[in-house]
Amino acid sequence: MKVVRVDKVSREALINPIFTGQDVTMQALLPESKEFLVNKINFGKGVRNKFHAHDCEQILIVTSGKGVVATETEKEVVTAGDIVLIGAGEKHWHGAIGDSDFSHIFVMKVENKVTQLED
Repeated sequence: MKVVRVDKVSREALINPIFTGQDVTMQALLPESKEFLVNKINFGKGVRNKFHAHDCEQILIVTSGKGVVATETEKEVVTAGDIVLIGAGEKHWHGAIGDSDFSHIFVMKVENKVTQLED
């Protein structure tokens, strides 16, 4: 068994062309898991990721701030305590609204493929 204190896990800058800005950090919460990626992503105000899809389901657990999760046909404002299930292959994006930082934990299979669908 392993217990992780999220506030004790260091934040690492996450620079990736999938994000609309550079104010993004990641906390690897369970790097030793063989089956699941469990990471916390922290977005600065107004930063989001671009439209993308995963080849597996993704779970987002909102931990702080105010953000948006959107598909091509839906757009939901989410806050701490909200949990989102994104289906495999579903084109989507998520991130902070303009005046709020935003953090979520994501859970998905270790073996996965992400396809960026927006430049």
